Amino acid sequence: MHDLACFRGGRLLFKGVSLALAPGEAAQVTGPNGAGKSSLIRVVAGLLAPAAGRVECEGARALMAESAALDAERPLGAGLRYWAAMDGHGDAVTVALAAVRLADLTDVPVRLLSTGQRRRAALARVVASGAPIWLLDEPANGLDVASVGVLEALIAAHREAGGIALVATHLPVALPGAKVLELGS
Repeated sequence: MHDLACFRGGRLLFKGVSLALAPGEAAQVTGPNGAGKSSLIRVVAGLLAPAAGRVECEGARALMAESAALDAERPLGAGLRYWAAMDGHGDAVTVALAAVRLADLTDVPVRLLSTGQRRRAALARVVASGAPIWLLDEPANGLDVASVGVLEALIAAHREAGGIALVATHLPVALPGAKVLELGS
């Protein structure tokens, strides 16, 4: 990203934001509520146009946002298989569900999952995507300590395999060696 600026609700959230990440690298985006962390993730994901600047990404991007974008009435496994098939990785769902410790809930409708289980389902969707670039917006929200450990381990494994992670968070998430981008300072 080069010299990004973002307006939302008629106000400037940030400007002049630049960051380059190579394979295996990560960045942690921090700042107070309303500083534009989620908006930055949405700009990088291509869901929100920047007011200025540009985003250049080589490779597919997978987004973990507030919503997992899973049909609440469908079983978890079926919902994840739908998205993984769209990404060309339909066979990755079983491994992804096991990685986030939800393999025993594959037949449970998404609406019956707890908040933490829904967050882990959203993470499973990212894992199953096969995308080299992970955009994680507040990924630790709603997770217990053990699940945060799973999140951190998955990000570390992704990076070790040459993946990139851009993580916006106000909660502690261990990202050894990550660049820090503070908004609203």
